[in-house]
Amino acid sequence: MVLRRWDLVVLGLLLSTVATVVKSDASDHTYKPKDQVPLYANKVGPFQNPSETYRFFDLPFCLPAHVKEKKEALGEVLNGDRLVSAPYKLEFLVDKDSELVCKKQLTMDEVAQFRKAVAKDYYFEMYYDDLPVWGFLGRVEKDGKSDPGEHKYYLFKHLHFDISYNKDHVIEIGARTERNDPNAQVDITEDKGVDVDFTYSVKWRDTDIPFEKRMDKYSHSSSLPHHLEIHWFSIINSCVTVLLLTGFLATILMRVLKNDFVKYANDEDTADDQEETGWKYIHGDVFRYPKYKSLFAAALGCGSQLFILVVFIFILAIVGVFYPYNRGALFTALVVIYALTSGIAGYTAASFYGQLEGKNWVRNLLLTGALFCGPLFLNFCFLNTVAIAYRATAALPFGTIVVIFLIWALVTSPLLVLGGIAGKNSKAEFQAPCRTTKYPREIPPLPWYRSTLPQMAMAGFLPFSAIYIELYYIFASVWGHRIYTIYSILFIVFIILLIVTAFITVALTYFQLAAEDHEWWWRSFLCGGSTGLFIYGYCLYYYYARSDMSGFMQTSFFFGYMACVCYGFFLMLGTVGFRAALFFVRHIYRSIKCE
Repeated sequence: MVLRRWDLVVLGLLLSTVATVVKSDASDHTYKPKDQVPLYANKVGPFQNPSETYRFFDLPFCLPAHVKEKKEALGEVLNGDRLVSAPYKLEFLVDKDSELVCKKQLTMDEVAQFRKAVAKDYYFEMYYDDLPVWGFLGRVEKDGKSDPGEHKYYLFKHLHFDISYNKDHVIEIGARTERNDPNAQVDITEDKGVDVDFTYSVKWRDTDIPFEKRMDKYSHSSSLPHHLEIHWFSIINSCVTVLLLTGFLATILMRVLKNDFVKYANDEDTADDQEETGWKYIHGDVFRYPKYKSLFAAALGCGSQLFILVVFIFILAIVGVFYPYNRGALFTALVVIYALTSGIAGYTAASFYGQLEGKNWVRNLLLTGALFCGPLFLNFCFLNTVAIAYRATAALPFGTIVVIFLIWALVTSPLLVLGGIAGKNSKAEFQAPCRTTKYPREIPPLPWYRSTLPQMAMAGFLPFSAIYIELYYIFASVWGHRIYTIYSILFIVFIILLIVTAFITVALTYFQLAAEDHEWWWRSFLCGGSTGLFIYGYCLYYYYARSDMSGFMQTSFFFGYMACVCYGFFLMLGTVGFRAALFFVRHIYRSIKCE
């Protein structure tokens, strides 16, 4: 499946093209009575497993005379959408009552196939004039006349469409089945052939909702009063965390620093030969370059790129690009913005690597390009193989894989190299207020709680506690069927996350230096990024305690892609933590006289 012209334009015109949506066959969405309004069947799958979806006609439904596949954008394909013409004909303003779709004799194998789908609570998804339509394939009923453990399975054979219109526009559509009507369903409990008459009916109703607001109802669920109350509670909880943390820094850390400055100033005036203690004692080692500086610079480059990526995504969300069921817009934005911001990763990594007096900048660029994309690519290869084995719509067609490869080869990689060349030639110098001694001082023995892992646990807990309430709604939207639209609240929570991460990293860096441990570079990065590990721990809790997801495919998709997301958060927040710690360390060592 190849990109359409819209997908090629999107590489050059980022904001305008991401805002573009996939239009229906009627370009202006206006119709005359008896006009054929496009209806496309999308996919079916278990309701509890959002990643495990299949093509609509993988189940033995009635096939239309001519099955037409809808051309899809890159984001739609990544989203698992596979739209084909549906067997129902819903003409504009034409009511129908028990219209026959087809008479079908289900074989024993087809009955078993439908029964398996009903048992797994399969739902279907269609799009009518770009409006989503859902429904369930059937229902399961406990058989009280026989063994209580046995069930009866019913397949819905009649589907009723309620459609609202305003003048010449379709405004709303819903699909329902009569669960208690025996004539609207057929028993498929036994392994035997069944004759089924698939029928549907249509009822049109007038409404005064304007066409511009027809998508508003899909965002109302996340804006209900009780949901807003929980969201604001999340923000209040986060703000209290920030206030407590900033209060701690203001009253304790700043006071300690002030006393340190006074003490070191008095030491200089009274006894030049007095032995130095505390963080001043290691002024000749604190700016000693870290081990594995090429990897460190690459991590900073990737983290900076991901930070800019998240900021752009928030901008697009706040201006209204990601409204409900703008199919594939988020995935398109992620691919395009990541490709266009790869120059930031190259420039940041090469520039910082040069400041650390690194020589092999080509290897540094290769490491930068592979540090995040490498694990993501390996993870994708495994998960796409799983999807192919399941024959699910999550498996990307070969043409889409080629398009993504071309974007990486023709956009991402060249921009990474150009950014790297610009960073290499920037000739920036590392600004260290203290001279570094020739030989490093020995780090004194420290208690266990000052080692890396306990410090990471302390550093990650507070930022995670500031966002964990909002995390549930994000997970329920991404890995469920809820709709998330309150991006302004999410942006506030994101800002709080950055502030808390920076502050806690600064505090732990000070305590590390006060204990005369000068290896703070990697420690500050790991402590800042440790929130990503807490988020992955929340994934375990959400999967086993808050969701009903099951099966190898859904489990591998959930934990596989969440591992990549949490790894991205680790790199991004690690970069934020290190930058804050670097600013703090430079400030305190500029404030004292170092020989």
